[in-house]
Amino acid sequence: MDNPLFKNIEKKTGVNMKDILELANSLQNANFKDEKTVRGIIKRVSQIANRPVPKELEDKLVQSITQDGKKLDFGTISKMMNNTNNNGK
Repeated sequence: MDNPLFKNIEKKTGVNMKDILELANSLQNANFKDEKTVRGIIKRVSQIANRPVPKELEDKLVQSITQDGKKLDFGTISKMMNNTNNNGK
């Protein structure tokens, strides 16, 4: 993780790139139809981002991903977290 780009991202975001890469690796073989797996990934993203995910939002994310067939990616989670945070929840 001595890459200057990674160090710059870590400095700007406060997020450890090693954690991000480990999470990305775990997503490659994850079963997104399994509720327990999806909840675990959401909790891990929340920890890495240091942003709590309210139970109501977690439930919406899990439903969206497991039932509606949405793919789990950082953009989906980030968008949903930002919408909730902007609404004062």
